[in-house]
Amino acid sequence: MAKEPKQSLKDIYYAEKKILSALPKMAKAAQNDDLTAAFEKHQAETEGQISRLEQVFDLIDQKPQGKKCAAIEGILEEGQEIIKEYKGSPALDAGLVSAAQAVEHYEIARYGTLRTWAEEMGLDDAAKLLQETLDEEEATDQSLTELAEAVVNQEAQAKAA
Repeated sequence: MAKEPKQSLKDIYYAEKKILSALPKMAKAAQNDDLTAAFEKHQAETEGQISRLEQVFDLIDQKPQGKKCAAIEGILEEGQEIIKEYKGSPALDAGLVSAAQAVEHYEIARYGTLRTWAEEMGLDDAAKLLQETLDEEEATDQSLTELAEAVVNQEAQAKAA
């Protein structure tokens, strides 16, 4: 693998580890039971995604290793600010969904790029693992959108009125 794909792989590995530690905090902060369940479900998925990344590292004969990623640090910091700023507010869950979707969109971008690079390099097994995670990230993003539209945003508006 060229240097850039390896760096991106290290970035997303670091990001997934940070996300894994942030998800329980988000689940605890959520006021809506469905949102709590969504964060808990994604925590289990994230563990599997980390495992798949470790398999990708193995396929390219590299030790699984993260590299500090400023992008995910900033996105997660925003999420923590939302928890502090909106604690007890009807807008909290809507803010949590927004923060979670920012994370998902970052991951979707990274995994899509890594999958494409793997395909271009003929690393079919790695591409398949990365695509599996990309599919999960896109499904999580979609379920967060549906949860926001069906419940969370309406609850925030109703309580704010």
